[in-house]
Amino acid sequence: MTDSGEPVRRTPPRRRPRRPKRIWRAAFFALALTGIIGGVVWALLGSTLLVVRSVAVTGTNLVSVATVLAVADVQPGTPMVRVDTAEIAARVEKIQQVRSVQVVKSWPNRIVIEVLERDSAVAVAMPSGGYDLVDAYGVVVRWAADRPSRFPLYQTAAPAASLRGNAEVGLAAAVLRELPAPLRSSVVSLSVPDQQVRLTLANGDTVVWGDTGDAATKAQVLDILMRTDARYYDVSAPGTAMTEG
Repeated sequence: MTDSGEPVRRTPPRRRPRRPKRIWRAAFFALALTGIIGGVVWALLGSTLLVVRSVAVTGTNLVSVATVLAVADVQPGTPMVRVDTAEIAARVEKIQQVRSVQVVKSWPNRIVIEVLERDSAVAVAMPSGGYDLVDAYGVVVRWAADRPSRFPLYQTAAPAASLRGNAEVGLAAAVLRELPAPLRSSVVSLSVPDQQVRLTLANGDTVVWGDTGDAATKAQVLDILMRTDARYYDVSAPGTAMTEG
């Protein structure tokens, strides 16, 4: 008791936090996390579960599947996580007949190579015989002994191998795409002097179509002019179309 007679109040001792238990708990979770990470890394890199077991190729017609697989060079047993899809696509795109490629990982163990091949647009006569079939970008897609009727003869003095990226070839292909189907099927040859597409039809008539654009109007005007039985039609400027007998 105090001098005044009041009882002395004693503060109970504070309990210290049980740190050892918390430390062991943190250590346990750290070890568990390490184990999980280790298991994931092992599954991705070290196990035989997530490795390349098959490679599928789709979209090929001109190019054989065997050629694509050889150029892609995807090794069986490679961990899926290590497969570089961009590198595979870049290799396959070097094949001349291939326009674009998409490579997809189909987990757990399959690689799919989706190929988009080039479409021929015109034929170019070869000095040695036959025809090179060229796409809208001036790339030689394949060679043919005889010209397929669906590919008009592109008249040029340049060799087909030098036409890659040629703007005139691109213009010719674009005009062919916009022609009405009946007119398109009757075109046997075409040329592009001064950036103006000139068509030669199966009956020998000549049509100066010009550049792209106003396709519907040009087709309507040409249909009317052809009733005159002329041999030469110029619809490059539909408002001032001309004919010659």
